[in-house]
Amino acid sequence: MKRFTVYNKHDTSAISGPALAGDEAMSALQDALTDYLELRHNLGYKLADAGRLLPRFVAWLEETEQASITIQNALTWCQLPEVPSESVVWSARMTAVRGFARYLSGIDQNTQVPPTGLLPSRQRWRAPFVFTAEDIAALMSQADTSLDPRLPAATYTTLIGLLATTGLRIGEAIRLTRMDVDLVGSSLLIRESKFGKTRHVPVEASTVAALRRYARQRDRFHPKPATNSFFVTITGKTLLYPVVQKTFRGLCVDAGIGVGVAKRPHLHAFRHTFAVMTLVGWYQNGVDVDAHLPYLSTYLGHRDPRFTYWYLSAAPELLALAADRLQQRNDGRAQS
Repeated sequence: MKRFTVYNKHDTSAISGPALAGDEAMSALQDALTDYLELRHNLGYKLADAGRLLPRFVAWLEETEQASITIQNALTWCQLPEVPSESVVWSARMTAVRGFARYLSGIDQNTQVPPTGLLPSRQRWRAPFVFTAEDIAALMSQADTSLDPRLPAATYTTLIGLLATTGLRIGEAIRLTRMDVDLVGSSLLIRESKFGKTRHVPVEASTVAALRRYARQRDRFHPKPATNSFFVTITGKTLLYPVVQKTFRGLCVDAGIGVGVAKRPHLHAFRHTFAVMTLVGWYQNGVDVDAHLPYLSTYLGHRDPRFTYWYLSAAPELLALAADRLQQRNDGRAQS
């Protein structure tokens, strides 16, 4: 007998039961919605808004004989005459629809994802910028060619490479001391970072080699260091975040990275990129993501794996991979 899933707005759990009498089959949209809500539930998300609003949206789409989500029908549904004309209500509806559309875009090529900025509330969310491998290589090359070759070029080339390969917060990288960088044990000690957590971050051999090259150049230029910071300025002082941010933005402009995007790349985007690419790689290689997620959370210094899964929203293809994995799991259960 076919199953259906009911989501309660006050409860994040799912209640399953036999299909309603008279229902021969659920529509493709209803099936997709069931999978989407189950995916969000399994990832630890609360389903208060999504579980309450999206079934109404899908029912309306079916009543009006619309098979895919478009920007226009999303706007129409969010502003139906019976809906209170309040920006917060419209925005909540649009946020729920946008998340579902982002998920569907990896499955249905006719789906249109409503852009952020439509029916905004006080707070606006924009998908984080994700660097490509070519972007990162271009930034490092730009730093090497346009900055002072005496030391700043090496400082920023190495810093960018470190952020890209480890997902460190920029503040964590700037605060690294010489004692925190273990080039023999291939690890970094991140002291009392966000949430007051201290952790060890293992690094790959290629990253260790780059850090060792930088340390040699830095020590030749500053044989008598004025600070114990690992990364230093041309005068031997600790890097300052405002200066690093300004330099980074200049490198992005000169390298032509982020041109025409709604949200310009910033230093934290390296962290987004590292998490997204790690998750994508795991899904593509058949890794048990649920089992490995706590390790990635610990590596990134997150308090809870749920914060790591937030990166799913950064790339539609990542949601699609997660959906495929969920479907495979469900198919396996059905056959057993």
